[in-house]
Amino acid sequence: MDNNGQIGNNMQNNGRNGGRDRKPVKVSFNMSWLYILLIFGIIWMFFNQGGANPQKIEWEDVKEMVSAGDVKEITFVRNDFEGKVTIRPDRIEKYADRFGGTVPAKSPHFFFLVSGSFNAEEMFSRLNESLPEADRFKVVMENDSKMWGTILEWLLFPILLIAMWYFMFRGMSRNMGGGAGPGNIFNVGKSTGKLAEKNSMKVTFKDVAGLYGAKEEVMEIVDFLKNPQKYTALGGKIPKGALLVGPPGTGKTLLAKAVAGEADVPFFSISGSDFVEMFVGVGASRVRDLFRQAKEKAPCIVFIDEIDAVGRARSKNGGFSSNDERENTLNQLLTEMDGFDSNSGVIILAATNRADILDKALLRAGRFDRQIHVDLPDLKEREEIFNVHLRGLKLAKDFDVTFLAKHTPGFSGADIANVCNEAALTAARRNKPEIDRQDFLDAVDRIIGGLERKDKIITPEEKKSIAHHEAGHATVSWMLPYANPLFKVTIVPRGQSLGAAWYLPEERQLVTKEQMYDEMCSLIGGRVAEEIVNGQPSTGALNDLERLTKMAYAMVTYYGMSEKVGTVSFYDSTGSRGFELGKPYSEKTAELIDSEVKKLIQTIHDRTRKILEENMDGFLAIASLLLEKEVIFADDLERILGPRKGAKDNLLDDADETETEGRKEGENAVPEETAGNADGKE
Repeated sequence: MDNNGQIGNNMQNNGRNGGRDRKPVKVSFNMSWLYILLIFGIIWMFFNQGGANPQKIEWEDVKEMVSAGDVKEITFVRNDFEGKVTIRPDRIEKYADRFGGTVPAKSPHFFFLVSGSFNAEEMFSRLNESLPEADRFKVVMENDSKMWGTILEWLLFPILLIAMWYFMFRGMSRNMGGGAGPGNIFNVGKSTGKLAEKNSMKVTFKDVAGLYGAKEEVMEIVDFLKNPQKYTALGGKIPKGALLVGPPGTGKTLLAKAVAGEADVPFFSISGSDFVEMFVGVGASRVRDLFRQAKEKAPCIVFIDEIDAVGRARSKNGGFSSNDERENTLNQLLTEMDGFDSNSGVIILAATNRADILDKALLRAGRFDRQIHVDLPDLKEREEIFNVHLRGLKLAKDFDVTFLAKHTPGFSGADIANVCNEAALTAARRNKPEIDRQDFLDAVDRIIGGLERKDKIITPEEKKSIAHHEAGHATVSWMLPYANPLFKVTIVPRGQSLGAAWYLPEERQLVTKEQMYDEMCSLIGGRVAEEIVNGQPSTGALNDLERLTKMAYAMVTYYGMSEKVGTVSFYDSTGSRGFELGKPYSEKTAELIDSEVKKLIQTIHDRTRKILEENMDGFLAIASLLLEKEVIFADDLERILGPRKGAKDNLLDDADETETEGRKEGENAVPEETAGNADGKE
């Protein structure tokens, strides 16, 4: 009612003022209107030629029309040898069939063409003399200068070429960082970096939640820029660059902006892909121009995002697999960072999540002196990040942020922002006045597992098989002390999965052989459960078997956990073997590795089967409860199977229990197990 009343008052005030408070609308001139008018003018000149549509006839037909007394006027164009015939209005009906049954409204009605030897004056005079006085026609002799047609013929094509050049290069210059105007094609070698002037960068360390270790390291860079004399007085040199390394979404770009905001210096930002163009020499020219601008603004910060786009390791086979233009750009970047010219006061910050593929010359001391690792946030950092993104949300009064932080292990800052936004959308979709805990849990489920597939058609036999599959995961992981703690189990289809077991992985910096065994048993629990109940496996365990096989090969070939293969590792941390066609071991060793992996997986399979057979009653009870409720939690498993082996008193209240190595792809960082659909997809 208040809003409606306010609206009504505003309408009354507008009526009293008579519209006097309204600001006049300014109409701005747009060059597009000029182009449209020019196009329409050309079209009009081509198609508006008097408006008539005369029909072509022969000279013999003209003589017959003249003899019949139907011709009113003949206009003859000497230089075109063309005659135009106009029929008398009262006799035009005779020729309606020549115009498709419709009498034309405008003249001339017909035209004829003759040769150069045609004597028009003599022929028309002879015809008129042979006619009675009333039937004679008027003769008009003229020369068509064709001035406008000639001008268009000569100028239209050059005008079209100029217009094409204008529009093409104006768009190209915008894409390449130049301003508007056709002349900016010559600015293609200029830097496309965006400059944030001093005092314009509002982001500070207060806006960066978490990242304690990374913030400590970059704070020293801020001190370098604010008090350079403090370090140079002792003969020290200011570091030239720092490389921010970490997974996507952890806040590397935000941290670089905070450095510029805290130091209160100009901030140049550019992407690594902006240097590389199809034109030869453009990338190197842009690097030179960027550093020239930076030196003029010193002290300042130059931030290169995704530097791996231009800083990838140079290939040894120059003409086989390398991009010469990219390598030239990298060479220029190396020269600018450590050349003869001094870059005093210019600090280079770069970000990448692929530090392993960067060129070694780029990472050496004197260029990027430091590598700052921006890792995934831990429990306390996740809680702080949640508090940042929850500021503008309308939350329930009893909302617990710590609970959310514990239930999002391995989430990056970008993931947490996505969870908060998705929770708000979920609450709005349900017409709730506030966002509660369940909305956030549903948002996490949707982000990790995908949208709930309510329209998925599942037969009763398939649903029963899925329930036993997930119950197998749950039972095995509950009975093993080193398996990831289970949070909930569901057979609700989401995305491509038909069911999932959700875990809250413990924080482990090191993983023992026994712990890996328990993890592998938990992975294959669903497959073994299907074999016990159905007598045969299904395609639903594709994802489980894939991860199980990778983990088994890692134990044998990377971690040296096989007695027959020995304590050797074929892991390549540098990535230099990516282009090699051969393997770093012999065929005999390869056969031994395959044999050991199969033996290990068979051992895990037999151990898992034994666990399920020993706890068959609880396993079947969990499957029955899943079929009834579709979603069960750790409390339900504890009621059926008893307290979990090796578990602490309260999983959800202990911060140490919910830390993780990450929910992304990794060796021990997977928070869910999925049962795939019928075609074997994950």
